[in-house]
Amino acid sequence: MKRSCYCGELGVDDVGREVVLEGWVNRRRDHGGVTFVDLRDREGLVQVVFSPEVDSSVHEKAKEIRDEYVLRVRGTVTRRPPGTENPKLRTGEVEVVAREVEVLNASRTLPFKLDNPEVTEEVRLKYRFLDLRRPEMQKIMRFRYRAAMATREYLDSLGFIDVETPFLTKSTPEGARDYLVPSRVNPGKFYALPQSPQLFKQILMVAGFDRYYQIVKCFRDEDLRADRQPEFTQIDLEMSFVEREDVMEVVEGIMRTLFRLIDVELPEKFPVISYQEAMLKYGIDRPDTRFGMFIQDISRLFESTEFIPFKETLRKGGTIRGFKAPGGAVFSRKELDNWGKRALEFGAKGLISIKVTDQGLQSNLLKYLSLGEVEGLKEAFEVQEGDAVFLVADEGPIAAETLGRLRLEVAQALGLVPEDAYAPLWVVDFPLLEWDKDEHRYVAVHHPFTSPMDEDLPLLDTDPLKVRAKAYDVVLNGQEIGGGSIRIHKKDIQKKIFELLHIGEEEARIKFGFLLDALEYGAPPHGGIALGFDRVIAILTKAESIREVIAFPKTQKAQCLMTGAPSSVAEAQLKELRLKLTVSPDKN
Repeated sequence: MKRSCYCGELGVDDVGREVVLEGWVNRRRDHGGVTFVDLRDREGLVQVVFSPEVDSSVHEKAKEIRDEYVLRVRGTVTRRPPGTENPKLRTGEVEVVAREVEVLNASRTLPFKLDNPEVTEEVRLKYRFLDLRRPEMQKIMRFRYRAAMATREYLDSLGFIDVETPFLTKSTPEGARDYLVPSRVNPGKFYALPQSPQLFKQILMVAGFDRYYQIVKCFRDEDLRADRQPEFTQIDLEMSFVEREDVMEVVEGIMRTLFRLIDVELPEKFPVISYQEAMLKYGIDRPDTRFGMFIQDISRLFESTEFIPFKETLRKGGTIRGFKAPGGAVFSRKELDNWGKRALEFGAKGLISIKVTDQGLQSNLLKYLSLGEVEGLKEAFEVQEGDAVFLVADEGPIAAETLGRLRLEVAQALGLVPEDAYAPLWVVDFPLLEWDKDEHRYVAVHHPFTSPMDEDLPLLDTDPLKVRAKAYDVVLNGQEIGGGSIRIHKKDIQKKIFELLHIGEEEARIKFGFLLDALEYGAPPHGGIALGFDRVIAILTKAESIREVIAFPKTQKAQCLMTGAPSSVAEAQLKELRLKLTVSPDKN
């Protein structure tokens, strides 16, 4: 016997057909001397009937069958008796009457039911080979495959070429920590797993490939959370002779292509806002624009205030900012206090809340304010009965971050975030550099190969922190989906940036020598972007974590519970690599 079709493909057009099916026992039931088995494969399941009237020996074998046994069945497709159809199944109008059965393999009792939604993630990851059998996981993995194919087809239609870049490469410690790989044939030296193919894709532009892409694995040794993994997948692309709008147009096409897989049509052109506007209105550089609740700077209202906390904040160069939460007056005093605690956790000195009731504004703050200041607040936020207003008086960056995070949490609590809406946008004009207080030097906001805006080049010598980058992030529903930039393609500008970053000529040569050499041999203007493929798939499938859309993910401690990685290695292996441990791995 050889499989003739998948279980989930059968329908009324197959009635009378003899088929051979192979799959897993999803469920076995005994009813009045007849045994029913739901046989499952990747396409779905179909009911198989084992009747003593058809073949008593086959029926006797069926009594030994248990859940998750692997079977091969030969039988005839028939219509189910009237009234026994199952409209929830694609195969619900038919069943297969078994004439032969072979148990290809037995199964132990499963550590959890495949249809049990309450099983812990830890157990699911330990038995990932079982977890992946679940129809929900099969659906996600197949969707991920379709998304990858759709991306490849779209980029191929635009003339992009898929070029593989090395996994064993040189360590260039910029950004997150590298994963290091010791070299046996070059004792004492190490490869690094790539955080991204950044340098190689720039080299490909110098080499004249013009349009490159990869759906590629990247590696970063960093602290993990729901949307991070030590190894992750990105859609990586680079283009020659382009401006940022050209890259953005390609990315918008990719995103529209992917969202059509779930029958959602994204806008032809995504909105574009500056980094400065994002921070002022949303307090975050990846704003969720599915709802309003814009943050406002109301410092001017309190230029002459007598309220000491406000007065001192402004005197020290701080700011007073806030947002209105429609319907927020439903929050109890305890709930408002909890929002205040959240503000403290975010780094603010405190949070002022104001409720708007049928009797006017209610807040402890009001007794310290003048009538003009109270009226100014009402006018600035256009308050209505039932609203609440949240204010923070603090340093600019702290006020922005606190209110930005509170805005999202308060909107979620009030049910103001539409779940089935998708709001993509671009954030542009990021600062090129920022000042690291601990290291007392400039650091790159994106990476040291990001090109400055042409009109800002003179500021590199006079006021570097005012220089804007030719960088762009694509954001969707408050999540950064990808980031990219137009690259530096001229050696003199690259040298200037290295100087500002305190990367000397010798250090630059050691870290990036091959790229600097390439820039001297006719490097074209070029730019690109990397999209977080796992993150996009998680949004498209409404997964709570990217671990749900990766076949074999790591935990938040960067462990694979199924294989036990990372693990100790034999002393002989370490000796071959000329490595010696200074701490016992068992003590970690």
